[in-house]
This record gives sequence, structure tokens and C-alpha cells, in this order.
Amino acid sequence: MAVREILILPDPLLRKVAEPVEAFDEDLQKTVDDMFETMYDAPGIGLAGPQIGYMKRVVVIDLADEENPDSGKIAMVNPEIVGLSEETAVSEEGCLSIPELYYEVERPAEVTVKYFTPEGKEVTRHATGRLAVCMQHEIDHLDGVLYIDYLSRLKRDRVNKKFQKKARLAS
Repeated sequence: MAVREILILPDPLLRKVAEPVEAFDEDLQKTVDDMFETMYDAPGIGLAGPQIGYMKRVVVIDLADEENPDSGKIAMVNPEIVGLSEETAVSEEGCLSIPELYYEVERPAEVTVKYFTPEGKEVTRHATGRLAVCMQHEIDHLDGVLYIDYLSRLKRDRVNKKFQKKARLAS
């Protein structure tokens, strides 16, 4: 297993749509293992393939805590949201690709996701609370969508300018 570099805004790969996984093989399992290791090292609770430059539809999540005892390690390959509640909830979100910034985001309170395990087994899972938020956040990454896209234009522009300036200073 290896810790991979996490791409930071404004990296253009973060805005690209990831391709479906076609081969459920050792390379996929190694990538999933690396993604968990990278996420834990960051530390974070979710990571999507594009955040490490892996442009395939793969997400890892681990919310295991007393509040969510059943969440544990989840690896979703080719996840697809198949159901969203009409009820919404607002919660604070952050992102490993937009470090040190947290904003309130409104999303559907419940979600049902169909995905495959890295071994190729199909799963349909219903989620609420933090797990529902995390699943939506990470699946958005696969479509080139960042949580700041749900903010007002003013806040989003401020975040983008801040990270563009950081990128210029770093190069």
C-alpha cells in the first residue's frame, strides 16, 4: 500500500468526469488499498479516485465511530445514486482537495446508492446522516463537482481565487 498525493484545487483533474471501472482485478484492489491509506493519512473520511489523479469511478469512505457503528470501511466502484429524499439537511462539509475550509451545504437527507465492491459484487445501500452526506460528496467528485459548487457564487469565487493564488505562489 502507498500514500498517494492528493490533488488540490485548482487542479483541472478535479473538474473532469471519471470513467467507469471495467476490470475488477488486482490493480483495482491495489488502488482501493492505496486510497484508504491516503485517506487515513490525510486524515479524512472519504476520498474519490479523481482526488489522487485516478480517473475511474471509485470512492472509499470510513466513518466508523460510535455515532455510525455500521458504516465502517466502504469501497464503492461505479457508484450510482438511485434514490434521494425530498427532505434536505444542512451540514458542514470540508474536502481533502480544498484543505482547511469548511462550509454549510444543503443536500438530500437520505440517499440510496447502487455500486459494486472491488470484487465485483453489486450492492444497493440506503444511507442517512453523515454517511448520506459523504456518499453524495464523494460521488460528486466522480462527476467533476466540488462541494463549493453548492455555495453562493460570492463564496465559491473567494475559495477559487484563494486556491489559484496559492497555486501561483507555489509554482
